[in-house]
Amino acid sequence: MTNDHEGGTSTRRLENKRALILGAAPGNLGAVIASRFVEEGARVAVAARRPDAAEAMADELGVTGLVCDITDGAAIDRAVGEASSRFGGLDIGINTSGWGLLKPFLETTEDDLNTMAAIQFVGPFRFFQALVKAMTGGGSIIQISSVTATIMMENHAAYMGTKAGMDHIVRTIANEFGTQGIRANSIAPGGIADTPMSAGGLNIPQIANLYNREIPIGRPGVADDVANTAVWLASDESGFVTGQMIHVSGGQTLRRNPSFADIQGAFGA
Repeated sequence: MTNDHEGGTSTRRLENKRALILGAAPGNLGAVIASRFVEEGARVAVAARRPDAAEAMADELGVTGLVCDITDGAAIDRAVGEASSRFGGLDIGINTSGWGLLKPFLETTEDDLNTMAAIQFVGPFRFFQALVKAMTGGGSIIQISSVTATIMMENHAAYMGTKAGMDHIVRTIANEFGTQGIRANSIAPGGIADTPMSAGGLNIPQIANLYNREIPIGRPGVADDVANTAVWLASDESGFVTGQMIHVSGGQTLRRNPSFADIQGAFGA
């Protein structure tokens, strides 16, 4: 994808920037961001938990495919080291990993909490530590957060709490490493209708209608909405933006998530 300027040549917004995207697998949000970054001229490495996913992404997009389980600190260090070595450094690092656990607060077990913390707090923390060390010339760190880090959703406490906690870590990174040219920001999507985590529900008309009522723009998000924002945050255009959570939710934080009672009512339960 190019941006044409009247009287000039086409330019790509991430030309020659070096990016590592953690959590990308075929069909998910990380894959859409990776594809868009390639179109915008970036040199991209994707890190997936499963070797087959990493290989499929490499074959599909012509990117570097790495294997990395976000719960394994040594694997994180290897992935960041391999990407940095291959590209001669890193300019962009994005965490798209997550676990969308839906479970009542009183039924959430210690095992659930330990797994959630490993995927959505400890792992991203370690990833960002490795990125800061690798970004010797500065760079852009991006965390994919969630609208639910700000507004309530029932039976989602462990997910929401760890996402909100990482948003504050992102602000810490922005505060402590800005003088090294490192910017850090979060993107907070609402439900995304064309990726695995929330697509199933949002493609059921009764549920989609409930969400559309709570979104001022009147539609659920799609992966391209998030990718557009990621391109901007990764580019030099956003060079004075750091420590921010940017909501990409159609304005849903002005309203709310539907309650479970709303959803049951929509199906006549």
